[in-house]
Amino acid sequence: MRIDILTLFPEMFEGFINCSIIKRAIDKKCVDIRVHNIRDYSPYKNKQVDDYSYGGGAGMVLMCEPVFRAVDAVRDEDAIVIMTTPSGKTFKESVALELSSKKHLIILCGHYEGFDERIKSIVDMEISIGDYVLTGGEIPAMAISDAVVRLIPGVINKDSLVDESFNDGLLDYPVYTKPSIFRGMKVPEVLLSGHHENIRKYRESERVKLTNLKKE
Repeated sequence: MRIDILTLFPEMFEGFINCSIIKRAIDKKCVDIRVHNIRDYSPYKNKQVDDYSYGGGAGMVLMCEPVFRAVDAVRDEDAIVIMTTPSGKTFKESVALELSSKKHLIILCGHYEGFDERIKSIVDMEISIGDYVLTGGEIPAMAISDAVVRLIPGVINKDSLVDESFNDGLLDYPVYTKPSIFRGMKVPEVLLSGHHENIRKYRESERVKLTNLKKE
């Protein structure tokens, strides 16, 4: 898979693509992530990419031409163009799974008061990571990329993915490690029993209980 991220702040992605599972996925050539500065596609000498909104109002709006030119430069026939916006479809594991099967994603990071509405004409999907406002689309772009990349075959062990939260609508079960007793808090006896069927039933029960508690 190839992921092109279009942003005004490419430096924000340096740690993201050079650490942990994402870096390993890149090194293994499971994914190719490229970060592009939208300002590089501005037709103006001062690299301007935003301007005041027609009709007035607070804040600046990202202009059409720099964004159109940036998308044109990286788009191919396989590309799915994603806009990060509060009004988009809520991002969930099912969306990440759908996107993980694509060959090429282009993610537009919003900023200021948002995108000129006409930019949506070249967008295939609008995504929101939640009902709150961030200073820009860089963090949502990282969240989307991270969730998608880890589902690409070869990035993470299949068994690890099967047991994760949200795969069947339930949260993951609680996990423990050594020591078995810490500051008076004990690991549930069933997990120390070695009885695999009882452990399985306990974990399934805990998943249901935790999901009902957290998702009320």
